[in-house]
Amino acid sequence: MELDKLDQISAQAFEGYIVRKDLLEQFRKTYPVPTYVIEFLLGRYCATTDEQEIQEGLEIVSRQLKDRTVRPGEEEYFKSKAREQGSIKLIDIITAKLDTASDSYVATLPSLQLTKVRISAEMVNANDRMLTGGFYAEVELQYDAAIAQESNGRPFGITNIRPIQLSQRNVLDILFKGRENYTLEEWKDLLIRSVGMEPSMLSEKAKNVLFVRMIPFVERNYNLIELGPRGTGKSHLYQQISPYSHLVSGGKATVAKMFVNMGSGERGLVCKYDVVCFDEVSGISFDQKDGVNIMKGYMESGEFSRGKEPIRADGGIVMVGNFEVDVEHQQRISHLFGPLPKEMRDDTAFMDRIHAYIPGWDFPKLNKSFLTNHFGLVSDFLAECWTRLRDINRIHSVLGRIDYGSALSGRDISGANKTLNGLLKLMQPNPEAPVPDELLEWAIKVSLEYRRRVKEQQKRIGSAEFRNTHFSYRLGENGVETFVTTPEIHSESTITEDPLPPGQIWAINAGGSEEPNGLYRIEVSSGPGSGVKILNRPIPPQFQESVRYAEQNLYSKGKELVGDRDPRSHEFSVQLRAFDASKSGDGMGMAVLMAMCSSILEKNTKGGLVIVGQLNLGGSLDLVYGAVNIAEIAVEKGATTLLIPLNARKQLNELSDDMITKINIQYYTDLRDCLVKTLLE
Repeated sequence: MELDKLDQISAQAFEGYIVRKDLLEQFRKTYPVPTYVIEFLLGRYCATTDEQEIQEGLEIVSRQLKDRTVRPGEEEYFKSKAREQGSIKLIDIITAKLDTASDSYVATLPSLQLTKVRISAEMVNANDRMLTGGFYAEVELQYDAAIAQESNGRPFGITNIRPIQLSQRNVLDILFKGRENYTLEEWKDLLIRSVGMEPSMLSEKAKNVLFVRMIPFVERNYNLIELGPRGTGKSHLYQQISPYSHLVSGGKATVAKMFVNMGSGERGLVCKYDVVCFDEVSGISFDQKDGVNIMKGYMESGEFSRGKEPIRADGGIVMVGNFEVDVEHQQRISHLFGPLPKEMRDDTAFMDRIHAYIPGWDFPKLNKSFLTNHFGLVSDFLAECWTRLRDINRIHSVLGRIDYGSALSGRDISGANKTLNGLLKLMQPNPEAPVPDELLEWAIKVSLEYRRRVKEQQKRIGSAEFRNTHFSYRLGENGVETFVTTPEIHSESTITEDPLPPGQIWAINAGGSEEPNGLYRIEVSSGPGSGVKILNRPIPPQFQESVRYAEQNLYSKGKELVGDRDPRSHEFSVQLRAFDASKSGDGMGMAVLMAMCSSILEKNTKGGLVIVGQLNLGGSLDLVYGAVNIAEIAVEKGATTLLIPLNARKQLNELSDDMITKINIQYYTDLRDCLVKTLLE
């Protein structure tokens, strides 16, 4: 394998803590153990860039996996080896329970089908996770022939355990120092490679999905849901990468197993693991009627009451499942929580406790081409870093730079902040390191989009308290209010109720030419300089004329439109995007002018608004032709408000009653009036 730039950086920054991820492939399906177990061994013997050392290490790993993992049908062979040799070493998942009849602990080794293996109380107390779900470990198993002769004797006993996870205390120091060698984009790529994927094969949306999947490992009490197509690796991270997560497969989830056993007082999964993931969530049900309510209470506060005192835990709840149809069809027949069990799917209180909804449809169906053959961090090192990052808080250092919009409720802000905190810890784990605006803005946008997706479903169910979903934020004291959308709700060519960024306007051409009416979006950006630059190639002559009229009116009437800001000291970049058969951009001078003013003033334009109108050089408004047809197109495209010159009023008297109820028609008389009705206050 040829090392790329990222491999070379990683070889120096994390010497001894990286492994070639393609080495896994020769073992992954051969031996019945998770990825992090194999990587534990690979990290021990193959954490190097030297090809010869890697090959030697692979031989050792292969030998240990062959000698210490039990494949189906080999159970009796290994038991026999233990008897003949006195003891053997195994790699297995170990669980334990208290045997009250003998007042002693017994362990279970599923690969050997042994359920009553002797184990000391000291070992159990030192590794109490074996009492809830268990964990993978290197186990030394002894056979005592004398005990075998006794009635009900237990000849098999565990004499030594080595958990398969890193035990160094300074892992975060190593992580902090190593991170300094990477740019933000390089670090993102390393994280993706560390979970086995090749970043060059993934879109930005798909990468975001992966990063949010990681958040429950670094953020306490993080509640996450991901629904989408099959085969996109939704449960892979929670099953294969970290020993601190536990996968609950479809079926009944008992309150005793999840929270606490009232009989024994034994704490449940949420107390023992960082992440508890429900796979195939549509099939999950609780054994008790109040099971969902207990979980809701826990997801809200991190506490549950079973007995005298409330118990606190910090395990996150993750739910993953599949759509049987595509996302568009799912939204037509139900809502995005539709595949959940009936106790949860229409419960807005349950939804409110979900911090983020991952769009599983943004991630591709996996095949071999998506797997990396480059270096990534060894899984046990990464898992150990992640669990220790749970003690760090990054949100407090940035909250003073963020101003959330009024549409966010307290729970929305809490959910967005938890996602934001998780992303910042993943991207810049050192609490002493600064958070640049680029990183902060990216993390905010992802956090708000993934939380807004929850609120949109609450709105669909019909609850009035969730009707305002226009999530927005400002960065810094003078920052522009930026609105964050959820792309799956509307197509690119649909006018949404979300305000548009400064300089962007929906428009319909004013008619009068031979070209039919159609929907356009005008996008203008401004910076220091002078003049107007149209980015379309080739430039449609009719649109060029509309831009010229807009430019001249901006210069001549700048005082009343933009106040003391001098338009001649700005350079405007203008782009026309056409969504119908109409492509020329004829008759859209007013929309272009409004976009220029919005850009200079750095003010958003109103959501759901579409503008119609052509200017002449003197600033007067040309007649609008076919106003009824224009209004019908506006409704068809999703507009809620049509802003049109007053000269079209008589034509619109002929608009049908049905159409009048679907759109708010506002008239303007001059340039200033149009601007006031266009800009968001």
